[in-house]
Amino acid sequence: MVSALKKATQTIPIVFAAVNDPVGQGFIESYARPGGNITGFSFIEPELIGKWLAVLTELSPAIKRSALLFNPTTTPYYPGYLRAFEATQTAGSAKVSAAPVTTPDEIEGAVAVLAREEGGSLIAAADPFVVVHRAAILEAARRHALPAISAYRQFTIDGGLVSYGPDTQDAFERSAGYVDRILKGANPSDLPVQSPVKYEFYINLRTAKALRLDPPPTLVAQANEVIE
Repeated sequence: MVSALKKATQTIPIVFAAVNDPVGQGFIESYARPGGNITGFSFIEPELIGKWLAVLTELSPAIKRSALLFNPTTTPYYPGYLRAFEATQTAGSAKVSAAPVTTPDEIEGAVAVLAREEGGSLIAAADPFVVVHRAAILEAARRHALPAISAYRQFTIDGGLVSYGPDTQDAFERSAGYVDRILKGANPSDLPVQSPVKYEFYINLRTAKALRLDPPPTLVAQANEVIE
């Protein structure tokens, strides 16, 4: 949507909400100085990969590796996000690799490969493909007994182990403030693109029990919602 709007106008102000990698996608020049008629609020940042992995390993200390499942057609920025994450990893920490899939039929194969060795886990990336095909992803994770995390609350409600991600509603509410400022005369190029500041955390204890995991009480206490 932002790409189409950018092609349509370079003068009418545009405020986006929950957009990933706005610099890499060419919407803005930088977060601090967008440089044109577009500004707004981002959604997924590279650092979130590390947070997803940290939550998984706290739930299951036996985890040695994880695979980031995404569709490179709909979310081409994840390889770059992974490279940024890998640059911060320390020796002995669990590793994250890419698991690109482009069709529903590839989901089972990607999860099966991950499950061949002990200590595996799955990160279902924030991706329209993942949203549409979350039932198949959840079923594959269940069948192969893999701890899995997503950015989306619905993933946990539908049977996923855990979800941790930006509060989408908060991003849209904050974007309304930018619209108000622009209508009062502010220039979009002077309004820095902002990252998420509010996150949601959900745990499904039924799924944890099925995986024979015992979530630490301190972690459970941090959850916005616990599904029992």
